[in-house]
Amino acid sequence: MSAERLVEVSNLQVVARGDDGNDMPIVKNVSFSIRRGEVLALIGESGSGKTTIALTLLGYARRGCRISGGRVGVGSTDVLAAAPAALRDLRGRRVAYVAQSASASFNPALRIIDQVIEGVCVRSLMSRKAAREKAVGLFRALALPAPENIGERYPHQVSGGQLQRLMAAMALMSDPEVVVFDEPTTALDVTTQIEVLRAFKRAIKQFNISAVYVSHDLAVVAQIADRVLVLRNGEIQEEGALEQIIEAPAHPYTRSLMAAAEPSCRLTEEDADQAGKQPALLEISNLIAGYGERDRSGMPSVRVLDDINLTLRRGTTLGVIGESGSGKSTLAYVIAGLLAPVQGDVRFAGKPLPGKHAKRDRELYRRIQLVFQSADKVLNPAQDIQTILSRPLRLFDRCAPKDVPARVARLLDLVKLPSSIAHRRPAELSGGQKQRVNLARALAADPELIICDEVTSALDTVVGAAILDLLVELRHELNMSYLFISHDLSTVRSICDDIVVLFKGQKVDACDRSALLSQPRHPYTSLLIDSVPEMRANWLEETALRAKA
Repeated sequence: MSAERLVEVSNLQVVARGDDGNDMPIVKNVSFSIRRGEVLALIGESGSGKTTIALTLLGYARRGCRISGGRVGVGSTDVLAAAPAALRDLRGRRVAYVAQSASASFNPALRIIDQVIEGVCVRSLMSRKAAREKAVGLFRALALPAPENIGERYPHQVSGGQLQRLMAAMALMSDPEVVVFDEPTTALDVTTQIEVLRAFKRAIKQFNISAVYVSHDLAVVAQIADRVLVLRNGEIQEEGALEQIIEAPAHPYTRSLMAAAEPSCRLTEEDADQAGKQPALLEISNLIAGYGERDRSGMPSVRVLDDINLTLRRGTTLGVIGESGSGKSTLAYVIAGLLAPVQGDVRFAGKPLPGKHAKRDRELYRRIQLVFQSADKVLNPAQDIQTILSRPLRLFDRCAPKDVPARVARLLDLVKLPSSIAHRRPAELSGGQKQRVNLARALAADPELIICDEVTSALDTVVGAAILDLLVELRHELNMSYLFISHDLSTVRSICDDIVVLFKGQKVDACDRSALLSQPRHPYTSLLIDSVPEMRANWLEETALRAKA
């Protein structure tokens, strides 16, 4: 590897405007360098400053923040002192950015190829014909299917993993010197994540790119980084080569991140004994569900779930796993009354569960609650937390109006949040706090069943572990039952009594937690198990060799 230092950051400081109008430091005297062709990972929990630091390489700070000191150098350019014209030349040309959510970054109304080549065409870096040829070459380098034709599709016509790689192709169009990867695999299922990581790693090596890889997942970082910078509260806790950070972390905080990432069972042997004795709460038989127009036999044009059978026992947690598109969320919508099944029988507490929402009464909606994946999308940004939590209390008559503030305080206490946040709005909370409010709103209805749809997939390791611990604690305290939907096998294994595996809308496997690793499983289940990244270097290459063997 060349010894040339391409990126030099010294004594970087970023501040945010506080509620009192004064500046509050959020990045404090951070210094690091990146050599040409090297990948530096920035890791830490939410709020540690990872993305804020990475964005300064583009001379950018989020709204309400400003870069207040230090130096950021990319090649011979002093980014913080650069004129607007120089910054425009830097961004997207010499320093490119790959966002966490490709689906939120592409224009749904334009073909993919037009968006991928737009930047280089607008800058007149090459002709449109040359840009299309280069884009196809990048599609091929990133292992995208049908590279000559995939660009003619619209964003909704490709999978999440494909769209993430297409966004990387967009970033590489201008032959950038540095690429910032901002949590690009966080929301992907494990099998897709491996494909995307391999594609990124090949591209970094092929094009000799220097990269900043922002992540909270140490196992993912171990597959792609050369060096690691550990951050907390905007300060560097530890910096070192990947092997040193993984094998001999020096700082207690680094060790705590690694401990949180290690899979651990949160259920006891007593939980397992009790689970087997509980009566059925939810029973699903021969379920078929889908979308679109129906044919003469009543079957939808898009069949998402096909002949699903499962049982969830009272006071237990049933895990439903599978990759994107396997039908997990559709199953949740059927149970919650948001989508009527085409065929099959669903029973709740021994009684038929009406498929159409109009046939369910308020009491049924109270008893079954759904916690969505993204709290950002389901918490009203214009309302404070007390208003958000008081709505289900009033809707389902859970307490007298005069008791609402006390009940809200109790709900916040249940999810380990201080009562002082009751008068804040969602934007003023961290990702983990918002997800706890999301859960508290479901608890406000006093439900018997909570459907958790990927509730930890977008959270950092430490916060995600805390949410899982909270779910188990509430289960014990309130005798709660959960349907826990996830693509993360290690998470499901740590919290669920029974596990159902979906693949392309069909149930291909089912077992209790203890049998998942101790008994031979369906080939797809084995693939999911083998696709969970391990916290060691070269694991990604070893899995590729095993797959070829």
